[in-house]
Parts: sequence; C-alpha cells; structure tokens
Amino acid sequence: MSFPVIKLDRGIHVMHLFYRIDRVRWSQLSAEKSTDTRTRLEALCAANSAASHPRLTTFANVGGKADLVFMLFAADLVQLGRMHRDLENCFPPGTIEKVYSFLSVTELPDYVSTDEDHQQMLARTEKLEPGSEAFTKRLAELRAKQAEYEQYRLYPELPDWELMAFYPMNKRRAGADNWYSLDFATRKKLMGGHARVGRKFTGRISQLITGSTGIDDWEWGVTLMAHQADALKEIVYEMRFDEVSARYGEFGPFYVNLRLTPAQLWDHLRL
Repeated sequence: MSFPVIKLDRGIHVMHLFYRIDRVRWSQLSAEKSTDTRTRLEALCAANSAASHPRLTTFANVGGKADLVFMLFAADLVQLGRMHRDLENCFPPGTIEKVYSFLSVTELPDYVSTDEDHQQMLARTEKLEPGSEAFTKRLAELRAKQAEYEQYRLYPELPDWELMAFYPMNKRRAGADNWYSLDFATRKKLMGGHARVGRKFTGRISQLITGSTGIDDWEWGVTLMAHQADALKEIVYEMRFDEVSARYGEFGPFYVNLRLTPAQLWDHLRL
C-alpha cells in the first residue's frame, strides 16, 4: 500500500513522547517477553540512528511524570507517524500508557541575522570599509558561520549528552503584554538580547527550539541537552530575568530525562 510523502520545504519533523509503564501488567510478562520487547526496541533504534534523521533516541524520565521518553526525528511526516506506531508496537498491549506528546518542526527563527545585518555590523562595530579585503574576509567568515547555524537549526545533530530537558512555551498575547502587537524591529532587538543570554552557556547546554504553532497546543518546544542538572537550572533561571521571558514568556511542564540505551533503560527501570 502506498502512502503520501509529506515533507517540509526545509527542515524536519520532531516528536517527543512520554509514557508510563503499567507495572501490574508488566509484572505479568515472562522474562522472555520482556527481553523480546527490549530487542525489538533496540532494532527500531538501530534502524533509525542517523546523525540527524531519521533518528529515535531513548530516555528515562526523572521525577515521576513519566517512565519512558523518546525523541523522534524524520523528514517525512508519514515516516514519523510510522516510527511512533512501530515504537508502541514494540511493547505488549496495555503495558505502557502515553502521558504526554509534542509534535513540532525544525525552523529558522524570524529574527535570524541577514547578510545586510552582517555588513552593517562590520561597518559600524568593527569599523571595516565595505569592499576592503578585511571586510570581504570577515563577511565570508560570518556567512559560513550563519550557514552552519541554519543547518543546525533545520537539520540538527544533537550531542548525545547525559541529560535531556524538554518544555513547551508560548509568547504571551494578553493586554499590554501581547508579543504579537510589537513591531518586528522591537521583537528582533529583544530576541537578540535573549540569544546573548543563551550563548553564555555554550559548552554546557546544547539547545534546540522547534516550532509548533498550528501543530500542537503550544507555539514552541525547547529541548536542552546538558551534562549536569545545574546547567539546566541556571540557563532557565537567567532567562527569567530577560524581558522576553519575564514579560512575554509562558511555560508548560518541564521534563528532565536521562539519556539511556534500551539495555540501560531495562536495568534502570527494573524491566
């Protein structure tokens, strides 16, 4: 049977899935059935293990909001949906229950720096003469860096660090604090300051922001990869003082998760 191919003009589809294990049903499984489930999950992960996509990674939630957590990446929406169903089919019926899911897409921010921005910055801040050798060299460097940034935002290759945190968020649309009533220049300036806060955590946090307006219940999903929990706490805390968050941000539930292979999951969760 043929299925439609549903791809974006640029970027890929992303899904975060959170499940709770039904411990009563799981306790009724034989050791052989538990092992078979893990083997099927390992095979599915191996079949979707590209650096960017298709990719399926496994986590264990910390804090009790869920048990099993999965992050899926695929260029084709139909393929993403199939990965989701194949994932659930790895488990015996009734043994897991979905407690939260989030569907989004990778995208470039509205406020991404343009070539004109780069040229103005070189002339105004670095005092380089347009057309000079130094100006041309620095502009080429900025263009290469911009291309690398856009590639990451659209086709991310997230580092396989120990912790993954996820939360959804909106920009407020209430009274005097309506983000969407601000003009573009003001929004771009505010987001520039917001980004500078995030860059202070380079090496400690790897961040991916995916868009979900019109796709899920929130406007964006934020995925943070980290080595330590204090880095997660500090970046969110510092962002609270930035006007973009303090005045215009609304945040959903936070999930903190350990990056574990299926074999590690089985040991960690006593499956």
